[in-house]
Order: sequence, then C-alpha cells, then structure tokens
Amino acid sequence: MDVNAAVAAAAAIAGVCTGVIAMLAFRWSERDLKRPTRTSLHTDPVLPPGVDTVLSVLRSSAVVLDEADSVVKASSAAYALGLVRGGKLAVEPMLQMARDTRRDGEIRQVELDLPRRGTGRGDALAVSARVAPLGSRLVLLLVEDLTEARRIEAVRRDFVANVSHELKTPVGALSLLSEAVMDASDEPEAVERFAGRMQIEATRLTSLVQELIDLSRVQNDDPLEDAEPVRVDELVAEAIDRSRHQASHKQITMAAGGTADLQIWGNRGQLAAALGNLVENAVNYSPARTRVGIAARRVSAPGGDLIEVAVTDQGIGISDKDKERIFERFYRVDPARSRATGGTGLGLAIVKHVAASHGGEVTVWSSEGQGSTFTLRLPEAAAHRDRGSGHRGDGSEADTARPEETTSYEPIPAPEVLP
Repeated sequence: MDVNAAVAAAAAIAGVCTGVIAMLAFRWSERDLKRPTRTSLHTDPVLPPGVDTVLSVLRSSAVVLDEADSVVKASSAAYALGLVRGGKLAVEPMLQMARDTRRDGEIRQVELDLPRRGTGRGDALAVSARVAPLGSRLVLLLVEDLTEARRIEAVRRDFVANVSHELKTPVGALSLLSEAVMDASDEPEAVERFAGRMQIEATRLTSLVQELIDLSRVQNDDPLEDAEPVRVDELVAEAIDRSRHQASHKQITMAAGGTADLQIWGNRGQLAAALGNLVENAVNYSPARTRVGIAARRVSAPGGDLIEVAVTDQGIGISDKDKERIFERFYRVDPARSRATGGTGLGLAIVKHVAASHGGEVTVWSSEGQGSTFTLRLPEAAAHRDRGSGHRGDGSEADTARPEETTSYEPIPAPEVLP
C-alpha cells in the first residue's frame, strides 16, 4: 500500500509539473508572438491616427516614408506615375527632399519634369512635389500632376497671342487708311478707294469678332440643352444661300444632292453655322467656274444611324502635313490666300467643336490638285427615324413616300477618288 501511494503521489506531482510547464510555454509563446520583430517594424510601422483615412481621399499622389527611406504607405496614383518601385521612392530629387526634411523638419516644395513610363513619347510629366514631416520619424510626400494644367495654360497663351495678332492687323489697317483719307480729302477718287479698303477691313474685323463669339459659345454651351430635330435639307439650303453671292461672283455652281427628308438632333443655330462654314470655305478656296457639291445620306453605325453631310469642291486641295492641323484655331494653310478671301482661321475649329458637342465628328479627304471633301457625321434624330420607318403607331403602313422618291435635289457626281 505504501508503494502504491508513493507511485500515485509521484504521478500527481509529475502531472502538476507538466501542466505548469505547458502553461508557461503557452504564455511565453503568446508573448513572443505579440513582441514586435525587426521585420514587422520595417514593413508595418504604425501611422498616426487618421492619416490613413486622410491620404485615401486626397487627389494628390501620396507617399509616406520611414527613417530608412522605405515606403510605408503609397496611393495607387503614386504607382501609376512611377514614383514608387520595389517598395522604394524612385525619384531621386524627391528622395533627397525627404531626407533633408527628416533632418531639419522644414517643409519643402519643388516642381519637376518626370519622364513618362512606357509611352515611348518624348514629352514629360510636370509635377509639383511637397514634402513635410509626419510625426517624429515619418515623412509625407504629396505629388500633384500639373501636366494638363500646363497644357491648358499653353493653349490659353497661344489663343491670346493669336487673337491679339489677328485683331491688330485690321485695326492697324483701319488706322492707316483713315489717315490716308484725311490726307487725300481733296482727291475724291483716292478717298473712294481708301474708303473701300476701310470697308473691307471693317468687314474682316466684324467677321473675326463674330467667329470668336461663336467659338466661345460652342465651347462653353451644351447644345443638347435646346436640342430639336433639324431638317438637313433646310441646313443645306441655308448654307447655299449664305455663300450664293460669292459663288455667283466667281461663277461657281453649287449643287445639292443625296437623300432627302433626313433629320439631325441638335442645336439648329450651331449646326447651321458649322455647315455654312464648310460651304463657305469650299467656295472661297475653289477656282472660278468650278463646282461645289453638298450631299447628305444615312449610314449605319453600331450605336445608331448617322447622317453624313459631305461638302466637295474642286479646289487646290490640302497637303498631308496640313491636314493634321487644319482644325486648329487660327491655323491657315496659305495665310496670304486667307487674307485675300477674308478667312480668319476659326471656321474649321468651330465645325470641329460643333460636331464633337453633338456626338459626331468631322473628317477631311483631300488631294492636292484634285480638291477636298469635308464630311460631317452626326447622330440622326431618333424620333424622325421611327417615323420614317414606314409604320404607324397602330402597326399600319404610313402613307409616306420613300426618301429617295421625294428627293428634290439636283444630283451631283461623286468625286473620282473617294475619301
């Protein structure tokens, strides 16, 4: 009995010891897991409260660096700009700014030009970088992309410079001609000649101011706010009437053709101005005793039917290098010829903006010596397309003739080379 009691006591003591050791081992392991290691300190440093939330809503690219210049936090925009690569800040000037700020605690800001990544283009990204201390050992870098802002500013400067130059020419001419009229007050023929020149320059100035107003309007206004179904044949007739006097003076024949009874959904005034500019250009840049044609048709497209209005002339044509720029504001293929025709260089820019704001486009085909074809493609008015399908709302056939059977236009020959 004494032996059995001793064995039982020894087993009990051994069990207690095993339990104590297991408990101590568990506590030790738990404390080991909670203890920060060197790796965890390096990869997951703690940001000050609220910083993570603030950085997530900033529009700027944000990067947080620790004392080892490792990236603690970076926004997706920072990766997109190529600021962060492999967990490190990849832009050396910004990295040096961060080190200087960590050393003295001063906020720094600089503008830099960064090469684009993977685009193959030579232009650079313009950015503004601002570095500030964040707590005792972190540094915050905020980077703002200024590329688009600089581009818009350059466009604005060019526009102001071009407007100033274009306005200065007729205004200066009017000033000189008025002095000439005063000096020749006793010569009726000279006064009449100078007054005629003054009238020409005044007309040019009026046209320039009006086109500047039109361009500003089509850029700033939403044409679809006052949109309505607009008949294409009415737009064509209005454009022809606008250039009738100039065409008659040059003995140019204007002919309209294509499919009748088409409608476009949009702002009537802007659409009339766009088509009028195309027809006016065709007449102005065509030799005497030639032909200008305007043709309209419906074409199928994935997003819905489009209306194409093509204006074809037999003029001098446009070179390949000029075709890339003719829709730019104030760009003219032949400035000397533009002065003779009274062109301002804004007509095609207005056409481009009108087409884009109506959900369409304008394209050009041209060959030097063979003429040009400008084509407006605009969405067809949906309500008119439904009415023109030949069915009434009750399912019966409509008593309307097909468009090709009601055409009242004089047909025009297609150009020998199609765009």
